[in-house]
Amino acid sequence: MKLSGGVEWALHCCVVLTTATEPVPAARLAELHDVSGSYLAKQLQALSRAGLVTSVQGKAGGYVLTRAPELITVLDVVTAVDGAQPAFVCTEIRQRGPLATPAEACTRPCPIARAMAGAEAAWRGALRAVTIADLAGDVDDDYGPTALGSIRTWLGGPDGSDTATEEQHVDGR
Repeated sequence: MKLSGGVEWALHCCVVLTTATEPVPAARLAELHDVSGSYLAKQLQALSRAGLVTSVQGKAGGYVLTRAPELITVLDVVTAVDGAQPAFVCTEIRQRGPLATPAEACTRPCPIARAMAGAEAAWRGALRAVTIADLAGDVDDDYGPTALGSIRTWLGGPDGSDTATEEQHVDGR
């Protein structure tokens, strides 16, 4: 299976958004990942069209996950960015050439199509079994329990959300 680079960026953004307490501007996500803003915007738009993130407008606007990270799978993100089309499409080669099998004799997919369908089902099942929350947990396991906290702090720094405003919302002031 070959995935676009956009899948990687979209997954990273989803993991980062698990740390956010306020909407995160696309420009801030692009800066964090050192990728062009226009490139990342396309991935965020794909995630938005799929209902995985939503865009909040206004001065404190940005992107937020639409549901708990435990409810968003890696397959959801892959499908949002690269589409749901199968990786392999059988063109019925067995029905061509001088020894072609008649169409009426092709009552089930050929062994190659069955093998590819089985592999794709396994691949999709594996991606469906991993959530954004799982990936965020793996970041903490791999880099220590402060890794995502550092990202949260960085997001709230210059050009990020106003942490004083955030505290006011929490305290009601």
